[in-house]
Amino acid sequence: MAKPNLITFKVDDALADLLQGMPNRSEFIRAAILNALDSTCPLCKGTGILTVDQRRHWDRFAEHHAITECDDCHAWHIVCEQKCEHTHRR
Repeated sequence: MAKPNLITFKVDDALADLLQGMPNRSEFIRAAILNALDSTCPLCKGTGILTVDQRRHWDRFAEHHAITECDDCHAWHIVCEQKCEHTHRR
């Protein structure tokens, strides 16, 4: 088995205090990071910013799609407003 990599990062005192009580901090942090990576926006990859090209594609896509709140669970999601053919145009 390959030797695992060691990665360190800084935290403020409040977070350090919270983590201090964790029985297995490393496992908790690994799971939290994997969960965050799995939930990252597929367009911006977690930056919160679209490139000019991504924005151009998004604007075209948004012509026939809307971001809507679910009446049942209140999660925000993308819905297609009409039957449309998704083509790649510049």
